Amino acid sequence: MTRNAFPEQYSQISATNLPAELFPKYSTIEYTLPIPKGNPPTFLFVVDTCLPEDEFKALKDSITEVLGLIPQDAYVGLITCGATVQVYQLSFTLCPKAYVFSGNKSYPGKRVQELLGLPLRPAQIPAGQTLPVVKNGFIVPLSECEFTLTSLLDELQRDPWPVNNGMRARQSYGTALSVAIGLLESVCPSGAARLIGLLGSPCTHGPGEIVSDELKEPLRCHSDIAKGTAPHCGAAIKFYNALAQRAAAGNICVDLLCCAIDQVGLWEMQALCRKTGGVNIMTESFAKDTFSKTFLGLFERNPANPDELATGFNATVEVQTCRDIKVVGCVGHVLSLERKTAAVSDNEIGVGGTSAWRACSLSPRTSYGFFFDVTGNGAGVTVAGQPAPALFQFMTCYQTSTGEHMLRVTTVARPWTNPSTQSLNDLSRSFDQETAAVLLARHAVTKLDIEDPYDVLRWVDRTLIRLVSKFADYRKDDPASLTLAQQFVLFPQFMYHLRRSHFLRVFNCSPDETVFYRSTLLRENVINSLIMIQPMLESYEISDLTPKSVLLSASSVDSSKILVLDTFFLVLVFLGHDVFEARKEGLAEKPEGEAFRNFLAAPLADAQALCKDRLPYPRYIECAQFSGDARHLLAIIDPNVTHNTATKPGVGEAVLTEDVSLQVFVEHLKRAAVSQQ
Repeated sequence: MTRNAFPEQYSQISATNLPAELFPKYSTIEYTLPIPKGNPPTFLFVVDTCLPEDEFKALKDSITEVLGLIPQDAYVGLITCGATVQVYQLSFTLCPKAYVFSGNKSYPGKRVQELLGLPLRPAQIPAGQTLPVVKNGFIVPLSECEFTLTSLLDELQRDPWPVNNGMRARQSYGTALSVAIGLLESVCPSGAARLIGLLGSPCTHGPGEIVSDELKEPLRCHSDIAKGTAPHCGAAIKFYNALAQRAAAGNICVDLLCCAIDQVGLWEMQALCRKTGGVNIMTESFAKDTFSKTFLGLFERNPANPDELATGFNATVEVQTCRDIKVVGCVGHVLSLERKTAAVSDNEIGVGGTSAWRACSLSPRTSYGFFFDVTGNGAGVTVAGQPAPALFQFMTCYQTSTGEHMLRVTTVARPWTNPSTQSLNDLSRSFDQETAAVLLARHAVTKLDIEDPYDVLRWVDRTLIRLVSKFADYRKDDPASLTLAQQFVLFPQFMYHLRRSHFLRVFNCSPDETVFYRSTLLRENVINSLIMIQPMLESYEISDLTPKSVLLSASSVDSSKILVLDTFFLVLVFLGHDVFEARKEGLAEKPEGEAFRNFLAAPLADAQALCKDRLPYPRYIECAQFSGDARHLLAIIDPNVTHNTATKPGVGEAVLTEDVSLQVFVEHLKRAAVSQQ
């Protein structure tokens, strides 16, 4: 949909036609556009059949459960893949019927249409118009095929292609995705479609192959990718990037839910999610809550209207600015619409060079980061004799699952600050250190796509030093005199934990896990993103069951307490050594152990509450001090306790690491900041 399809009363608001008092600091208005309703959404499941029997059964059970959450008027389809690709004809009810595609070749959209007997897709779709779903037997309303699809899932078998010793299963997921996108391009020409990829093994056959089917060839690691010695990586990335471009052009959202102990190729396929607004996860098993509850969460309902999914489709985001403000770019899961106006900066961050973007799917959790250049000071622009504020307007148009078209208009007004005539205190008072930390982290993640991780780490350091040097109070070359205002005091701490996070460091992470972490950071809101950067740590005592936030440091570990760590991706309940020994001795089962039972139950209940509404659903672990799983906590906390540090017995735990502590980091930062010219 384009802007000229909007009614005239929804056109751009500018400082020259409305008085300044109509512009609050932040306002959002949502309209229902008077446009004919669009089609119900389409959900196409692409299922990997090269799985162990227990994993395959858990996957089929999850799909069956999800069918109960999809609206009855929504369209559904099923494609399975192993050595070959099967497209099931759900309208044929007498017996399972599928069209089989060879797994060793890529199929353009036109060829898929010819082989499936579908009408050719229109060469061009008129702007603002919604074409009906093409009648076919592969994408069918759920109300007409629910029994057939459920029966088909019950009878579905693992891929029958034999797997010899020393070989991997023949899996052609790249071909399956190309066939799926070609099918949706034909039958859903105006979008509102979601392709849900369910993957548990690497593609070893045909286009998009990431590793050969011989086990003697290992999967690529970060060092292989950095050195260019991963033999299949470049061709696979090029193939999946082309598929992502086709999917985004057709308004097809691609989700990739990957479950495997080893890797499956999410690194090569990451563009499919980042360009279409899709969700990706990387976890161990289809039988775990991390997969099943994330899968169910994709189909959550709108609390204000239980008949409607919370997801939006066919979204476009457009930014309008006043004079002297130019758009640098958007950081998030979007695709550029290449709308270059006078308000577009020559600089680029993230997806730049445009003032409008496409997001094939939105959810209440989706957020985007926008960067702007200030090219002037707003002088000369007045309203009613008063200086006009700097204005930003975000217009988001999307389609609901019921087919209605919604327009959300958010207007932000900010006063101008001229550093040449005004004190920096005016600017520093409005500094939001939490949001700034998240934006800097997102910017760093986008730089990692084209720059060496070491260079990005140095860039983060230089940015922090410049900020502190600019806004701190200090005497030249006197680190002890440096003080930061309340608005900046936590920012160095955030940067310390960002430098040690999986976003900038790839040690102990596979490429697929790295993509999962970074993609989630680009999608989540400020609060959730801040938890990813600096995890939360809460402490429980037997004398007071109210959780207390404690420092994320080794000194917070206490053998008589219980800690709950929340990293967003992981929720860990950590029992101190004394607590674990008391539980082991059965104190909770004794009549006099009621207080101890409550002490054990309180953090468990709070940890489960943290997991409940989170998407993706986090991994949940309970562990004791000195156990193997305790490493998840020790790898994150500030190592301010070492074997040379004296502490009280049972308080603090020495962390064996080469990383410096937060205190040492801040001391180095002070010395660097006060020596800046």
